[in-house]
Amino acid sequence: MNAFIMESLNLNHLHYFWTVATEGTIAKAADKLHLTSPTISTQLGQLERSLGQKLFKRSGRVLELTETGRVVFRYADDMFSIGRELLGRVSGRSAGGPVNLSVGVLNALPKIVTHHLLQPALRLKERVNLIVRHDSFDVLLRDLAVHEIDVVISDSPATPSMKIRAFNHLLGESALSILGSRKLATTYRPNFPFSLNGAPFLLPSRANSVRREIDRWLDSQSIRPDIRCEIDDTALLKVFGQAGEGLFAVPMVVQQDVCRQYAVETIGRIDAVKEQYYAISGERRLKHPAVIAISTAAREDFFRSLNND
Repeated sequence: MNAFIMESLNLNHLHYFWTVATEGTIAKAADKLHLTSPTISTQLGQLERSLGQKLFKRSGRVLELTETGRVVFRYADDMFSIGRELLGRVSGRSAGGPVNLSVGVLNALPKIVTHHLLQPALRLKERVNLIVRHDSFDVLLRDLAVHEIDVVISDSPATPSMKIRAFNHLLGESALSILGSRKLATTYRPNFPFSLNGAPFLLPSRANSVRREIDRWLDSQSIRPDIRCEIDDTALLKVFGQAGEGLFAVPMVVQQDVCRQYAVETIGRIDAVKEQYYAISGERRLKHPAVIAISTAAREDFFRSLNND
């Protein structure tokens, strides 16, 4: 009986099904697999006939998994995950060659924080070929779902509403520090934080999760700064701050690095606003040695000093 099931279950058909379920449409799956849509449709039909169950139902232009389809997808996802792990072990590196690690980093994440978080992967005895991609949260999670990247580094967790199989691993959290040029620091450091009322401020846009937390904190303190610029590029925002265009917030964990690099000074600290950092993976337990090194170093070193303050 078991031999018959394995013979009748075509793994190519299963892979086509998994790709359609991940991409959401046959057209996108066909593009991903470099096949035609009719070919994918035919293979799906054969898989459904071999299983004796419908795997998809149509909802507008998008295919949704049936209850049976969801069960098959979970098994298929685990199977292909194990297969990729096997290939990585056997052929993912040449003898003595590097281990590949593809990391997706949220656009809004400060570059200095990103460097600190990823640095432990480059300090392993076994050489790591680090590939870093910046993009929006939605795009990075989609790429994680189809295993084009190994892990996502983000300041917000993946949620069940995103309908992507992803697991959040908290790396740590940091309060915020307010920085500015020497001239602005001299003016606004006394009587902090109330000195921020009317102070020139540089902030990311309201689409940024930290910006929303800062706005809530300012409202709670009845503080109304003069917002001069809204800049999502964190490096550009710091350049504006260095030029004295306004005050700006950075995670306290990189405060010293930013002060040294941009010749700015600390004005005060906002403990009530915490910026959290996550490694988001497609597996419940981290397995990639470089990702484990990143997670361990973040929790035991990078953020530990803040927790001991």
